[in-house]
Amino acid sequence: MSAPIPLGGLTQVAVCAALTILIGVATWAKVRRTGTRDGSSKDVFLAGGGLSWVFVAGSITLTNLSTDQLVGMNGNQMLLLAWWEISGFIGLLILAFVFVPIYYRQKCTTVTELLERRYGGRSIRTLISALFLFGNILIYLPAGLYSGGLFLQSLFGPQLPLLFFATVLAVIAAAYTILGGLRAVAVMDTYAGIGVLAIALLVVVLALAAVDFDIVTGIPPERLSMFGGADSPIPFHTLFTGMIFIQIFYWSTNQNITQKAMTAPTIREAQKGVLAAATIRILIIPVIVTVPGVVAYKLLGD
Repeated sequence: MSAPIPLGGLTQVAVCAALTILIGVATWAKVRRTGTRDGSSKDVFLAGGGLSWVFVAGSITLTNLSTDQLVGMNGNQMLLLAWWEISGFIGLLILAFVFVPIYYRQKCTTVTELLERRYGGRSIRTLISALFLFGNILIYLPAGLYSGGLFLQSLFGPQLPLLFFATVLAVIAAAYTILGGLRAVAVMDTYAGIGVLAIALLVVVLALAAVDFDIVTGIPPERLSMFGGADSPIPFHTLFTGMIFIQIFYWSTNQNITQKAMTAPTIREAQKGVLAAATIRILIIPVIVTVPGVVAYKLLGD
């Protein structure tokens, strides 16, 4: 009988298996698109408009949820941060009942295309596209590539520079998205999302078990309060002012989200997917981004 693979080896095997599955899904989506469709922009950007509500919900959920977010939000070690996720429920409702019908009736593949049709001329489309593009390049991509590259470097050894691993990650992600289109992204997001949610809920249960399911005693009241004061990270009055507008922008006009909603064949199917994502948002996400952090404070301190 062969010797057991050490933990580092198991992790490497898991990462390699995940990358193999990723490439396989992209290849499947590419072959399917080539064999059944004409490679139009709708096929590439909206998965041909043929995904069920299950994949719409899964893709929207994982687009917003990642392991770095789980670690980062739990690092605040307070329940107050749950409002970010709870208020997202409102943003998703507005997307489902206000914006999704607009996008479908205008037959748009992107938000910027809708703006061009609504206001006329390409200048507004070019300007907003540039803003979204630079926002992703300067805000989202650096953090994702850095954390992913750092993880791969810690996994496979420091012999190669961090830039190498970040570049490899970027190339794989680009190839996966370009070859597979949004269908591959949505399908993979859904299955990966199930795993992320399951593991995150397991972490919550194990964390609560470590403190005998008591997260009240021994923790300062401000870390358990859901009503933030003027000097807190989320003052309570901002829930009804700035935060609502942030959620409307993110969930209803952010290209990363709206494109996932428009992959469904009909308005009704898209709304079902968005509402399913909203249900996950209100029932599961607030717990997994706050409870482990509060438990960590009780066990380890700030």
